[in-house]
Amino acid sequence: MRAESSATAPNTIAVAPAEDRPHPSAPAAAPARRGTLLALLGVVTFSLTFPSTAWGLESFGPWSLVALRSLLAAVLSGGFLLAGRVRVPAREHWAGLAVVAGGVVVGFPLLTTLALRTSTTSHAAVVVGLLPLTTAVFSSLRTGARPPRAFWAAAVAGAAVVIAFTVTQSGGALSAGDLFLFGALLVCAAGYTEGGRLAKVMPGWQVTGWALILTLPLNLAGAAVALVYEPVRLGVHGVVGLVWVAAGSTFLGLYVWYRGMAEIGVARASQLQLAQPLLTLFWSFFLLGEEVAAAAPVAAVAVLVCIALTQRASRTRS
Repeated sequence: MRAESSATAPNTIAVAPAEDRPHPSAPAAAPARRGTLLALLGVVTFSLTFPSTAWGLESFGPWSLVALRSLLAAVLSGGFLLAGRVRVPAREHWAGLAVVAGGVVVGFPLLTTLALRTSTTSHAAVVVGLLPLTTAVFSSLRTGARPPRAFWAAAVAGAAVVIAFTVTQSGGALSAGDLFLFGALLVCAAGYTEGGRLAKVMPGWQVTGWALILTLPLNLAGAAVALVYEPVRLGVHGVVGLVWVAAGSTFLGLYVWYRGMAEIGVARASQLQLAQPLLTLFWSFFLLGEEVAAAAPVAAVAVLVCIALTQRASRTRS
């Protein structure tokens, strides 16, 4: 009887020793790493947008380029939606999709393309470097997220580096295209915030896809009118630029970006974009032959430090 009582009863659940149990944060670590990598891939993809747009403007007018960009991306996304037999989103999601469409699909591409008629890609990239802080503010207001003070301190520091670099590069004065760029900041931050929120209830590529489908009639009409009034001079650069901003920046970039934001949060993902202006400076030098300021390496190091601090502060809070 004594020996039997020492045996484990049939209904008893054996508890593993503490050292053998998985760490509570272990299941969450993998999605966080994956989300960070996806968001970083989105940043790299977006960093090629301005140089590709400059190439596209060699063949198309600004209105034609924007309309064709979204139109081609909509066709690509629509094909995936049909192939996957994806159901139409619920009614309550369409308002958010309209914000994504207006901010990311139409507003940001149009305003930045208009800006690039008078601004260099390197200058535009640095001004848009304020997007991470703008997105973090929008996210906090829209979702009620409250990142720690250390996060905001590092985010503001990163934005300050970007502003200082912008002023230095422009000789202390803002260009005429900066008004378009500042408008692009606001509409894009709103689109990113709403898209990141929607990506928690539907896959990121579906957020992008339905936003593009929503603008399809507008882009069809826009392309038909713009192509009549704006001359087209087809060239290798122009075609490559159009294909990239459509398939790369608009489709692939937004897909991985929204998926990354869904896994690590809008505010934390947005700060990874602090590296985007510096990556664009590299592409502008490598692909377009634009001169890069000597202060760029210093700004790059400072921005990377700020990114690391925002990511650490976010992990500490979570």
